[in-house]
Formats: sequence, C-alpha cells, structure tokens
Amino acid sequence: MLFPLTVRDFLDRAVTVYPDRIAVVDEPDQPAESWGEITYAEMGRRAKAQAAALDVMGVPVGGRVAIVSQNSARMLTSFFGVSGWGRVLVPVNFRLAVAEIRYIIEHSGAEVMMVDPDLRHLVDEVECKRTFVLGEDDNTIWGGTGEPQPWEGDENATATINYTSGTTARPKGVQLTHRNNWLNATVFGWQASVSDRDVYLHTLPMFHANGWGHPFAATGMGATHVVIRQIDGGEILRRVEKHGVTYMCAAPAVVAAALDAAKTWDGEIPGRDRVRIIVAGAPPPTRTIERVRDELGWEFIQIYGLTETSPLLTMSRMRAEWDDLDPHQQAVNLGRAGAPAIGVRMMIDDMGEVLAQSNHNLASYWDNPEATAEAQAGNWFHTGDGGTFEDGYITIADRKKDVIITGGENVSSIEVEDALMSHPSVKEVAVIGIPDEKWGELITALVVLDTDEDPVDQAGLIAHCREHLAGYKCPKRIEFREELARTATGKLQKFKLREEFWKGHDRQVN
Repeated sequence: MLFPLTVRDFLDRAVTVYPDRIAVVDEPDQPAESWGEITYAEMGRRAKAQAAALDVMGVPVGGRVAIVSQNSARMLTSFFGVSGWGRVLVPVNFRLAVAEIRYIIEHSGAEVMMVDPDLRHLVDEVECKRTFVLGEDDNTIWGGTGEPQPWEGDENATATINYTSGTTARPKGVQLTHRNNWLNATVFGWQASVSDRDVYLHTLPMFHANGWGHPFAATGMGATHVVIRQIDGGEILRRVEKHGVTYMCAAPAVVAAALDAAKTWDGEIPGRDRVRIIVAGAPPPTRTIERVRDELGWEFIQIYGLTETSPLLTMSRMRAEWDDLDPHQQAVNLGRAGAPAIGVRMMIDDMGEVLAQSNHNLASYWDNPEATAEAQAGNWFHTGDGGTFEDGYITIADRKKDVIITGGENVSSIEVEDALMSHPSVKEVAVIGIPDEKWGELITALVVLDTDEDPVDQAGLIAHCREHLAGYKCPKRIEFREELARTATGKLQKFKLREEFWKGHDRQVN
C-alpha cells in the first residue's frame, strides 16, 4: 500500500485525536479582530471552509494562493486550508517593499492574495485576480459551511512556494512539495522532542520557510500554538509565563531581545528548565549560548538549513557525551551548525562548499530551470556556504553566496547595491555583512561617491534605499571610500573588504 504524504495529515490527526484541545491562542492585539482561542475541531472546520471557498472561486488544484501577513491564526490555518486540498500556498514576507511583493505575486501566478489589514494599500497597488483583507473578508474565506471538493492527494505536488533572497536582485521561488514539508516536519519534530505536552510560541515569522515546518509539526502532535505578532523581548517572557510555553524557534535577534528583557524582569525568568529555544540564521557567539542557558535557564538548540531544504539539515543539541564537560565547552559544541538530521547526507566538496542530500530538499525553483540545475548539480544541493565536516558535525566557516543574514533574514548584497547605485551621487558600492552582537550581521555599504554630482551623506543614502527596499534590507552603516579593492578584470574583491571588520573572528559569518 502506498499512501501519499500530505500536509493535511497533521491537521487530520489533531482533529481526530485532540478535537477539544485549544489549537491556537491568537494574537490579542492586532488590526483584525482576534480569533481568540479556538480548538482543533474549530481549526479543522475553518480550514475546510477555506478550501470550499477556493472551490467556489474556481481556484484549481495547483492554483497559487498568496498571503501577506504578520503571524496570525488566519495565516496558520491557511497552511491547511490552502495546501491541504491541493492548492499552493505562497507565504510572502510582509516586510517587503510594494515592488517586491508585486514581483512575487506576478511571478508565482497567484490567483488569490490575502493581505494583513495593515497592508490594505496592497489591494490598490498590487494587481491580483482576487484580493481579500484578513479580518474584513473573513466571512467569504472562512464563514462557509459546505464541504470542499475531495482531493486524492499527491505527495510530489507542490504545497508551498517560498521566495528567498539570493545572489541576484530577483528572489527565487522555492517549490516545496507535500513530501518535502511532511518529512521536514516529522524529522524536525522528532529531533526537537515535540509532543502533545508542548505549547509552541510563534516567535518565528510563519512566512519564513513555512515557520521552519512547525505549523505542521506542532499541529500533528496536538501542541497548542501561541501567536505573537510583534517581537518584543518582554512580551516573549510574559507569554511564556502566561501560556506555559515550552518551545519556540528564533533568529539571533530574538534571542538578544529575550536576554535584554531578562535583565529587568522582576522575579524568576519564566520557563526556566522548561523552555527550549531553537536558533538558526547565523551562529550566535558562544557567550550568547552561555547566557541563554545560564540567565534564562532555557535549553539551547541550534539548527542549520535553508529555505530550499525545508529547512532542516543539521541540529546541534546537548548529548550524553557532553554532560561532564564544563558549561563553556558545552556552549562551544552547541555553537556548531550541528550533526546531520535523520535522512540527511552532508559533504564538503573540493571547493569547501557544504552540500546536502535529503528527502526535503526543494523540488525546483519556480519557473527557473537554470537556477534549479545549478543548485542541484550532481544530485546534491549546493548551499553556497563554506564549512568543515568533522566528527559528524558541520561547522559553517564562511558564506560563498553574497547573502547577508541579518536578524535571521536573508538579504542579497547585490540587491542592496543595485538600490544604492540608482542614486546619482553613487559611483561605486560594495555591500557586505559585518559582525554585530544583536543582528548577527550588520548590512554595511562601502561607497565611492561621484565627485561630479551633488554630495550626499549616510542619512540621505539610507533614505534613498528605503524608497526601493524593505527597511530591514537597507544599510545600517555606510562608510565612504576613495576606492574599492578590485581584481584586474574589475571584479570586486569582497573578501579583502571584509578583512578589516572580521579580524579576530575564525569564521566569516557571525
């Protein structure tokens, strides 16, 4: 018997086994009316209603449905209401500029776009066949009572398309199948010890690699989802205390926010000896790992992966062999990217690049066969990261792609350079990531000005970038130079430009 693996399996199990359990505690402070607390039975009903509504709209199996939203119960439910009945969910980064969102909607061919109320302007600025505002159009999307048309299920069908920044100015659409998402969620959930006793706090944006698969993993085990819309360290601690949170996923900037809030927290830190925090984006400093374990009393788990790998490739978690080591050495060990997850094969090629094989590597890049062939050459996924593989553990040493990871978000340096070069006073520019305690890497632009044009200062260039890019992609620091290091053929030598900022660091990511 061959039974297809589909993402609806996770919701079906929760509805069957835990129908009366609270599935979601929605964000109470949001522009749309909060859903409050709903059970898994009700979440299942709303997912069916959403699928039936798409039937009425004539959206076929394989049709793309985009959602541009901060974390919400509506977005969580859409992972099942859209993909669970054969359509393709396109979760879009709500921080992107209008032009970037327009490109994703057009490139993906989305027939439906659902937007957060704070992004209502997109209805007029981004063309899509059908557009709905979350909260205002709930009755159309989730208010029906009819049964959706049955879908037999195809584990090789695309479930989600997630757009990721790369080394070009245009983002690529990562096609993840039901099988990709299913296996990532089950392996990740298993290795992260997800159980029906868990309460999961969504400190990770759901659009980001489908929340690393935890909308599926936590649902399948009947865990309760606690939705948080705006990341604030104090609010994280308050929700951990109020809802009995047991685990969360986070970028280094979120870890820093929680640590900062703990300094002024009155009383015992919530979740001590109970919470585990799973971190990825850029390896945090050893001292940060020590502080999480000591000051917060939370278990620190690190993973490594990419949107293209659903994302889990490796995990670094405490093991019995390390129990007798001193806390500092334990933190050093936890600072490695990790050991390959179940079903993942890793290797380092002759050029030092980290390669991976797994059942949750992407099917392809949407409408981009050239990039697909390059990324999957030799039947290995080429991560673009440089590293070492010793004693069963991957350590990331440098980044071969020109991607800066800041606050857990991938930013293409070329995209930022393009925005800066569109200013008439900019003659040359190189954008690099430099080490930063809070953000992991700080987007820094090294600029050569055109002396024949009107002068411009740092504030002026940053303001110019904000007209073209999402705020988090704009440089936080600009240095003016007389010239930039180049090869004889005119190619920028970014490794030389980085050297002065990375002295004393044994790897070129922070």
